[in-house]
Amino acid sequence: MHIYSIAMKADILAFGVHPDDVELGCSGTIIASVSQGKKVAVVDLTKGELGTRGTAETRRQEAAAAAEVMGVFARENLGMADGFFKHDEENTLKVITTIRKYRPEIVLCNAPEDRHPDHGRSSKLVSEAAFLSGLRRIETILEGEVQQEWRPKYVFHYIQDRYLKPDFVFDISDSFQQKMKSVLCYGTQFNTTDTSEPETYISNPDFLDVVRSRALMFGKRLGVQYAEGYITTKMVGVKSFDAFIQQTT
Repeated sequence: MHIYSIAMKADILAFGVHPDDVELGCSGTIIASVSQGKKVAVVDLTKGELGTRGTAETRRQEAAAAAEVMGVFARENLGMADGFFKHDEENTLKVITTIRKYRPEIVLCNAPEDRHPDHGRSSKLVSEAAFLSGLRRIETILEGEVQQEWRPKYVFHYIQDRYLKPDFVFDISDSFQQKMKSVLCYGTQFNTTDTSEPETYISNPDFLDVVRSRALMFGKRLGVQYAEGYITTKMVGVKSFDAFIQQTT
């Protein structure tokens, strides 16, 4: 897999403002969806260059390794400024161009509000861009060609550090171990006792216990072992009660 892919339609397009956001927030869902035959691509808004540990280059390498673990067909980085990117026309057009490039049915993005201020700002940027992407009078050009408008059917926000009540949860019992493998690709960030750089909120090995506990808690609400939680502003509906009858209770 090439880290920067040519345009190709995705079923699911997952955005993270920092490399590792997607792995922590929704990689179980991504891995499960890939195993079900879905095409998934990942887009990071920044290079995570303000991270206390590691560098933008090590983060790029870690992101590429995690993409392989998740099985996504493409991953790219929009190069916005970590910590200082603006929710403005320029960055909105970058996201619109990306959405029109991959033409996803579903967009996954950061939590609406969280410990890191970038998360909430990214959430608003991506969700607004997903709507505006459907307006044909907004012109974007990719590789010299005018893009067609495209609006995803749903935008779902994954839950990150702070507890937010999910609108629904996704069973990741079969993909949880692979999820944790993708997280551990970020060796400079997680589960490290390396004292050559400062300890951070997420570098202590105990942080991964929190990730596991959150997945266990959401799983229990569904009656399964592990799950990831999502928030949606658009109501989710079903055409048949079979979707509920087939669930484990």
